[in-house]
Amino acid sequence: MSGINELRNKMDEITLEMIELLKKRTDIAKEIGEIKKNTGKGITDELREDNLRGKVISLCNEIGLNESIGTRFLNFLLNESIKVQSTNKQTHLSIFLKAKSLELQGKKIIHMEVGEPDFLPPNIVKRSLEEVFDKGFLKYGQAKGMPIFRDALAKYASKKFNVKITQDNIIVSPGARFSIFTTISTLLNPGDEMIVIEPAWPAYKDCALNSGIKVRTINTTFERKWEPSIEQIKNTINSNTKMIVLNYPNNPTGKILDEKSQDNIMALAKQNDLYVLSDEIYSEYAKKKWKSILSYNYKKSIVTQSFSKSHAMTGFRVGYGIADKEIIEKMARLEALCLTNVSEPIQYVAMKALEADTSDNSNTVQNRLDILAQKATEMGLDFVIPDGAMYIFARINKEGFNGVQFANSALEEGLAVAPGEGFGDYKNFIRISACQNEKILVEGMNILSKIMSEEQ
Repeated sequence: MSGINELRNKMDEITLEMIELLKKRTDIAKEIGEIKKNTGKGITDELREDNLRGKVISLCNEIGLNESIGTRFLNFLLNESIKVQSTNKQTHLSIFLKAKSLELQGKKIIHMEVGEPDFLPPNIVKRSLEEVFDKGFLKYGQAKGMPIFRDALAKYASKKFNVKITQDNIIVSPGARFSIFTTISTLLNPGDEMIVIEPAWPAYKDCALNSGIKVRTINTTFERKWEPSIEQIKNTINSNTKMIVLNYPNNPTGKILDEKSQDNIMALAKQNDLYVLSDEIYSEYAKKKWKSILSYNYKKSIVTQSFSKSHAMTGFRVGYGIADKEIIEKMARLEALCLTNVSEPIQYVAMKALEADTSDNSNTVQNRLDILAQKATEMGLDFVIPDGAMYIFARINKEGFNGVQFANSALEEGLAVAPGEGFGDYKNFIRISACQNEKILVEGMNILSKIMSEEQ
């Protein structure tokens, strides 16, 4: 026993030394974070991380440590650095909350920062709200959702995407965001890696960071019309890579992958046994040919959908996930732990909303997006004509332009836009939403034009 105790004491000493080193490393990370904030640099430096990852792998081979253990530990350290440096990150949501605060003070704000349609949900939603009490959908229910609703969603998805879906493949969630959270949290483990193609909705990264997952980003560019490099994705995949996130039509660019690119990404995912999380909530607003990930019939794919955009039901907080039965069961266990089940009255209302024709919503948003594009062109903004969704992601060609500073100053002029930094390393971009009527959109773009001309 004395030999074991000596070894245990030595292991304890090493552990405490590692904690002391972790403290020193964290303090340095904070210092670096302050420098980055003052100089306008992004939080993550992919090239430097890759260089360090290579050194760690070489050291593991040299000392005889399993490479996967070494790189997973590295991922923990890198994520801790990101956490201490990300306290002041501003996104479309932070601008939205500031705008709401100003409105409470009596200031008029034109909201072009969030993807919230200004039109009402279908009329059947109003009628369903009135009848739900008498229908008796008022109780605790299954974490996966009411069977009658999941069955309706399965039939709806089967018809829409031309695939075979049953209610066992469906989970109802309080918005698509929660399905994304449960997918990442249940299928991946701390130290695992997840690939995100940027620019991207920030929730993917945030959910991963919360669960100890290391995000590896694939940066796309305006010059390449936001087309991801298949070679770069291939080179990023390693033994710790477990998932790739897709979002097409894309938020914020409106990009839709051409079929060949999407086929290539799916082929890579299958070859490397990766989960594919596909956020398809903007599929109703596709302006060109679009193909759901469901059509590949890949067992490790998870699709998230929502009623927020398609049915203008943002405040109802109802969405759903579509996946293999075993994946749904894992997601359901976490959902049951967190919230028991989505409100039955809201599920009933959403189920009835499936009967509505929402094609006018799609046409309305597409027409508004065309108006935005026309005004942006007249102003000389650089942007790629979106293939869908409800946004213009515009580059501002002005030296020293900072989207966060611009978005905050624009609030004082009565205009809310989203800083590009919230979607990745895109400080000289802003996202403009087409979710207001034509008159208000034009008024907002005129304010934007005025602000930009004053700053020149």
